[in-house]
Amino acid sequence: MTTLIDRIEEPPTISTVAVDDLAEPARRLRAETAAARVAFTWLGTRKALTAPQRDRAAEAFDAEGGCLSAGKRLLDVKHPAFRAVTAVRGRIRSYWRDFSLPFPEPGVRLIRRDAVDEFARRIAGFRMELDDAVADLDRRYGELRDAAARRLGSLYDPADYPATLVGLFAVACDFPSVEPPDYLMRLAPDLYERERARMESRFEEAVALAERAFAEEFARLVEHLAERLDGAGDDGRPKVFRDSAVENLCGFFDRFRALNVRSDAQLDELVERARSAVRGVAPRDLREAPDLRRRVATQLSQVQSALDGMLVERPRRRIIRQAAAPGDA
Repeated sequence: MTTLIDRIEEPPTISTVAVDDLAEPARRLRAETAAARVAFTWLGTRKALTAPQRDRAAEAFDAEGGCLSAGKRLLDVKHPAFRAVTAVRGRIRSYWRDFSLPFPEPGVRLIRRDAVDEFARRIAGFRMELDDAVADLDRRYGELRDAAARRLGSLYDPADYPATLVGLFAVACDFPSVEPPDYLMRLAPDLYERERARMESRFEEAVALAERAFAEEFARLVEHLAERLDGAGDDGRPKVFRDSAVENLCGFFDRFRALNVRSDAQLDELVERARSAVRGVAPRDLREAPDLRRRVATQLSQVQSALDGMLVERPRRRIIRQAAAPGDA
């Protein structure tokens, strides 16, 4: 079964914003990015029980089989060889989301046009990793099937298992057009104009989605690091934090610089304040220099407070297109 990576889900709280507020960032985004899509082919590892099997299972509860929903797991997904395959999929998804911006079309995200070649190369590299992991899994396939036969008992059916797993796990990417086709302008100018306006609206929504996604991720990272740096634990000693708390925030700065749609001056300013607070500071420095630790904690707490206010005051945007004034062309 082929599945598309879903776009980032939108929380329910929204506010309205006039299209003019996002028009210029949307035009830049449209000019600087390309639509891209990643899809997986993935072997299903669960199968519903047949009606007779469901009836037999229901007998244990003195229930009717038609009232139950039951399935069987065909393979042990916790087996190290299977975990290695799913780990590659996880890395692809993480890279995909870190490298792109959300777009309000199912399965589509936006990447910088000057990074298309790099993106395609990385996906090709992941594809080779996945093929290698699947080949190793296939070598262990007999072992997995034998284990399934022991585990499933009478529910085991050899017909549920393909002869090989090679080709049943795959990743692909393509670059769909999100612009109305030129021929539509000649054949149906009115329809072309409606499609053009729809795409303008989609890119304006994409700007709002990117703003919110960046702000929420930034707030989460700043809050976590500030909380670990500030104050002491129950034992009176400074709270423990992992290097990743600093590294993840610095990684965010890199992604924000590469993908920033430059639509929110306040967010830009807060990111720069946080970047300045930790610039040149290593996790070891924060552990060994109490004064530095307090200074960074104070600066990040100030950024956090400003972010909290910004997110409360400006909940998720809903794009509204204002009606043209009388006499407008």
